[in-house]
Order: sequence, then C-alpha cells, then structure tokens
Amino acid sequence: MDFAPESGMVLIPTRFVWPYGGRIVYITGSFTGWTQWPMTPVEGCPTVFQTICSLPPGYHQYKFVVDGEWRHDEQRPSVSSNIGTVNTVLLARETDYIPTMLSPQIPPSGPSSSMDVDNETFQRVVRLSDGTSPEPFPSISDADLEISRHRIAVFMSTHLAYELLPESGKVIALDVELPVKQAFHILHEQGISMAPLWDFSKGKFVGVLSALDFILIMRELGSHGSNLTEEELETHTISAWKDAKSYLNGQINGQGSAVSRRLIQAGPDDSLKEVALKILQNGVATIPIIHSPLENASHPHLLHLASLSGILKCICRFFKHSPSSLPVLQMPIYAIPVGTWVPKIGEPNGRPLAILRPSASLSAALNLLIQAQVSSIPIVDDNDSLLDVYSRSDITTLAKDKIYTHINLEETTIHQALQYRDDPFSTYGYTSQRCHMCLRSDPLHKVMERLSMPGVRRLVIVEAGSKRVEGIISLGDIFRFLVGGS
Repeated sequence: MDFAPESGMVLIPTRFVWPYGGRIVYITGSFTGWTQWPMTPVEGCPTVFQTICSLPPGYHQYKFVVDGEWRHDEQRPSVSSNIGTVNTVLLARETDYIPTMLSPQIPPSGPSSSMDVDNETFQRVVRLSDGTSPEPFPSISDADLEISRHRIAVFMSTHLAYELLPESGKVIALDVELPVKQAFHILHEQGISMAPLWDFSKGKFVGVLSALDFILIMRELGSHGSNLTEEELETHTISAWKDAKSYLNGQINGQGSAVSRRLIQAGPDDSLKEVALKILQNGVATIPIIHSPLENASHPHLLHLASLSGILKCICRFFKHSPSSLPVLQMPIYAIPVGTWVPKIGEPNGRPLAILRPSASLSAALNLLIQAQVSSIPIVDDNDSLLDVYSRSDITTLAKDKIYTHINLEETTIHQALQYRDDPFSTYGYTSQRCHMCLRSDPLHKVMERLSMPGVRRLVIVEAGSKRVEGIISLGDIFRFLVGGS
C-alpha cells in the first residue's frame, strides 16, 4: 500500500508487525488518514500479523486495532496526547533526509521494532511520477472469485429449503377478508412486517401483505390532504386493497380488468439457490415455503417464510471451519463490487444513496422508499453522520396507540416518527439495535456473519470515529455478488 502526497515523493517500503496475537488485526495511522488497513497472519505463525506500507520520509504515528480494541506496541517508542491516547511513533528516513518534526527525546525505531523497512523484500525505493495518491486497493483474482462463487453455488444447489425450517415456531397468515385496519394492528402486535394471505373461498394462499402495502395505503388515503382516519381503514378489506393496488400499478389486461400477481412461493424440496433467485428476481424480502401433500395442490401447508438472511446463515455455518476455501471472504468490502456507496470526488455517480435529515417529512421518507426502491433510509445530521435508520417495516408502528388516526404525513417529521417507533420502556432492547453498522475495511465474512443475524437486513457503512455515512450494503447486495451471473 502506497501513500504519496506529492509528485515524485520518495516512498520507503516499511513492514509493520503485530506479534502479540489476536484473531483480526488492522493497522491505522497518520499515513493512512487513520483508516484501518487489514494485516495478515505470517505463514506458520498465526499469532504474528504483518503488512507492508510505502511511507514518505518523516515522522509518523500509528496504532493497531486488535479484535476491535485499539492497541499500541508497548515495546516501542510512543507519544501521549493531551486527551490520554497513546500512539506508537516511527521515523521513516532516507539517508539524505533530516526530519524536522521529531522530538530528540523520541528515539527512532531500530531493527527489533514491531515495524521496520523490509530490505529483504524491497531493495529499492518507490518513486511516484504521476502525482497521484491512490487508495490502497487489494484485489482478488478472477480465478479466486470464480472459485468462491462456484463453491457457494454448489452448496446452495445441493441443500434444500427444508434446512431453513426451524425446530419450532409459528407462521402467521391473514384472511383476505380482514379489514386493513385489523391487519395493520396484527402485524404491529406480532412484531412482523409481512404475512401470507389465505383465501378461504379458493382454499389456497393468494398473496402477501407487507409493510409496503401500508405505505401505499397511507399515501393514497392521505393524498386528499386530510388526516388518515380509522373509519377509512375500516372500510378497506385486504382483498379490496389488493384489487385497488393492481389498478394503481397499471396492471390492466386487454379487457380492462385487474391483473393479479402470482404468489411467489417455494416448496421444501427446492434448492437454496432456487429460493434465493426467486427472492432476488421478484424483488421481495421473503417467500412462503408451502407444501401440498396432495398432487392437486389442495390443502397446502404453510411451513416457513424463507428469507435471504436464513440462507446466508446456512452458508456461514457451512463454511465457518473452512474459510480458506472461499478466498473472497477475506477481502475488505470496499475492494469488491458490492453495496451502494457515496461517490468520491471525481468518481462517476452510480446508483444514488438515499439519505434524509431528521427534519424531513414522513411523507418524503415514504415517497423515497417507494421511488428509490429501497427498504431503508439512513437518517443523518448536517455532517452526514449517521443518527438512525427509517425502514419500511417502521410504518407498522403507527398502529401503536392508533397513532395513524391523528398524524398528517406532510407535517410529521422523521424525527417525530422515530420517536413513535422507539419505546423507551421496551423490555426487548429494540432501539439500541436499530442502526447496524460496519466499516469499509471490514472483511466480507464479517459482514456476512452480521447480516445473517435475525432482524438485520442491511448494514450502514460508516467512517470510523465520525460515523459519516459512506454507503450501505444489504442482503440482496451480498447475494447478487455471490451468485454472479446466475
């Protein structure tokens, strides 16, 4: 990794070593802008970590991050700040370079330092002639990437949806003739964001009611400028709403009648890959696993609601003890094409990252969730530092104490909506787990493990310290990357 602030700057290849153990070790310092850079175990010595950086001559400070804890090398020269932090120090020198910033009381690092010039590996000085200062960018070969994808594809193709079924649990289904208001309350009281729909007259499951439906309902009923009333919700059954939704979406056939969307479902004998592709290709969060004991598909049994989170958990569990078989898992997420990122200056704009301030209206948040086709929006302050996240599923909390009967979407701010959502007296610790974050330097396997946890559908990528939002990575992003062109 090279750092060069000026054109033609002499860079000194320097080896950093952390010989004191740990599972995951990073180095961070004044020469990296205090961003974390991963270190790798020395072959045959798993408790010793190293990396090589090319530094400009001069005085540098650095620290290690060992299993999430900031550490400095106590055996080497160090300096303390006025707030009590301690950093290890280094003088990187050329033979004709005289440092001006180093205090004479701080000796330069010697041959036995935890970091030294690696003369055995680098016999020359690197000079940058184009004046650029590229970010360290580890890469993975196409071969290693294809090996990783192939092994994951083989696993997903040879394991069945049966493996997603829990040993015990319940799945809630709703009658299509239920009033929307009652369904609204059920989803909130049960702590779920969607439920399959059962049509007694047809004797089968016909669809799914989700938080997105409630967002569309509130936008439609609130479009007349009046507050949403309980009476308005009482007059709409789920079935009537689904028919109206078909017209609103313009799903009309040649005879002018609404076109019903086919229920996206899977069977217990479908492979995990088939289930994942159905979720991705149809843009849904979950699909029901339905088993019909009879050949004519009558008397269907609802077994489970499958999600990408459950499939990812199976993948992480299977490869947990053989991570080396998937080379891509060790790569930091910023080095692979996954997630949605805030573009850097000079970079072309890709897919825009949807963010809002807490002063924005709830109406603006709901519109953005639909128009940007995202499931959540980071809420940031004036410095773009993360404050919270507003998700589609948060709309169901408006059923609490019938909040929806006395709010106006245009006048209610996101800050107020978040207060409606967060219950300070909750015994479940829900609020403290709202913002799931990661760093751009986190390896892919760490991100996958966090996304496989219950209730975690995306991670907001933040800058260490400032929590400035740098991007967002979702379950869908992970699977689109892993399955490649499948």
